[in-house]
Amino acid sequence: MSEVAEIRVDEPLLASLTDRVAALEQAVAKAPNPDALNLLVFSGERDRLLAAFVMATGAAACGQDVSMFFTFWGTPALRDPKKSPGPKSIVEKAFGWMLPRGAACTKLSQMDFGGLGRAMMGREMRQKNIADLDELISTAAELGVTIRVCDMSMKLMGIQPEELIDYPGLAYCGVAQFTAMCSDANTTLFI
Repeated sequence: MSEVAEIRVDEPLLASLTDRVAALEQAVAKAPNPDALNLLVFSGERDRLLAAFVMATGAAACGQDVSMFFTFWGTPALRDPKKSPGPKSIVEKAFGWMLPRGAACTKLSQMDFGGLGRAMMGREMRQKNIADLDELISTAAELGVTIRVCDMSMKLMGIQPEELIDYPGLAYCGVAQFTAMCSDANTTLFI
């Protein structure tokens, strides 16, 4: 018969290791998702919208979970020029007249020159086979990029949900929800 060796376990050491493993598991569970990207789209100028959608579609094509949050001046770029809004107050109507009615109506942040710069850029993009804003928005939808629109910005500017583009999974949220999303993502960019 062989002898069985007795193994002694240091109970305080085992408890300490168990606590440390549990703490590490909690820390890993709270770590940001390295494959999540949030884009806060504040600007509604064409070149900045192009940059936002190029980054969003590029990241989504690489397998990242991409969410875009449109707020303030970025929000009107999501208006559909073919859709008519419901009744609005005089101030809401004024915002509607002053703000661009969709992505195609946005201006460049630099060198717009009353639309001349915009036309030149559009011509160059077509000649060089570079996707325009409408194509990028369509590609973003195909790649599963989530678009969320700021509730407060819509209220402030009098933009109604019925006025926005048809986009799969278009959602509305507030800053608290977006902030929570940012804490769960590895990267958040402000455009």
